[in-house]
Amino acid sequence: MIQQTMKAAYLPGNSTVEIKEVDIPDPGHGEVLIQMKASTICGSDIRAIYHEHIGEGAEAYKNKIAGHEPCGKIVKTGSGTRQFKIGDRVVVYHISGCGICYDCRRGFMINCTSSSRAAYGWQRDGGMAEYLLAEEKDLCHLPDELSYIDGAQVACGFGTVYEGLDRIGISGNDDVLITGLGPVGLAAAMLCRALGANRIFGIDINQGRLDIAKNKGLCDELLIADPSNVSEIYSKTGGHGVEKAVDCSGNIEARLSAIKATREWGKIVFIGEGGKCSFNPSPDIIHGQKTIFGSWVTSIWKMEELLEHIVRWGIHPEELVTHRFEIDQIQEAFDLMAKGKCGKVAVCFN
Repeated sequence: MIQQTMKAAYLPGNSTVEIKEVDIPDPGHGEVLIQMKASTICGSDIRAIYHEHIGEGAEAYKNKIAGHEPCGKIVKTGSGTRQFKIGDRVVVYHISGCGICYDCRRGFMINCTSSSRAAYGWQRDGGMAEYLLAEEKDLCHLPDELSYIDGAQVACGFGTVYEGLDRIGISGNDDVLITGLGPVGLAAAMLCRALGANRIFGIDINQGRLDIAKNKGLCDELLIADPSNVSEIYSKTGGHGVEKAVDCSGNIEARLSAIKATREWGKIVFIGEGGKCSFNPSPDIIHGQKTIFGSWVTSIWKMEELLEHIVRWGIHPEELVTHRFEIDQIQEAFDLMAKGKCGKVAVCFN
């Protein structure tokens, strides 16, 4: 018998997950049906949807199937598809933009302001289901060398980090500080290592996440969050500070540490969402000739570049996944991710 319905997860906003049996969609013009293989949980899901629906605009949750980090295999195509075919392994760029505005034409659908813009897992059905209906224009080929969980990581977390690191530039000339070693911070450390950073310093308030970074060999120096962190960094860098800093925490104190621990002419990028930032412009930024960058997700072409480079570098984002669950265990998966004491959490499908 042909399967006509599927299990799908929704987030009511009260720290629970609701699993529903829904119809499997049929692809229309320019669309494909993807059999899900892996869908990872993003911190933004927890921050703006899981506990309560606090998002507005681009982050407004419209009671759709959850999950904006999907990866799977195409099992059906609609009319008008031009590049992707049945059997292709794909990563979904998780914002479906209008395709014709200035930002979309540059590949930054994340910045699309059209009323037709819809993010998977937010304003249109996402990847926490057995099947996903996607537009062909939102897809990237998943190289054979990478697993589906590798691809799910690239769909948001690793893609977001890669864009931020590209803004500030990472090379063997750089000592790098990463504040916040949740899944995004761990991804930043893995990519900084692949990009050849000289030394990587990591700070987190959670000893468990420091342990993950240590066990994976992602950082050269690990510090528990403390007011003395800045002086420690200067001591370990000959009194100069780091050339580059990456904030993945969204925390006011951590962001200030990232700014203060950066040396003259250094660059800082803010990737972690939420929270606030407070600093004294003259001594903290202006007099030190420092630059702060903001970076939101990535472009689809940069995501394709990252997939190619991950293969070249021989790294696997899947290594940062500490827990795997099936869709029937999805409440447990979100509960664990919400506690913030793990690495990346993945929901896997057959």
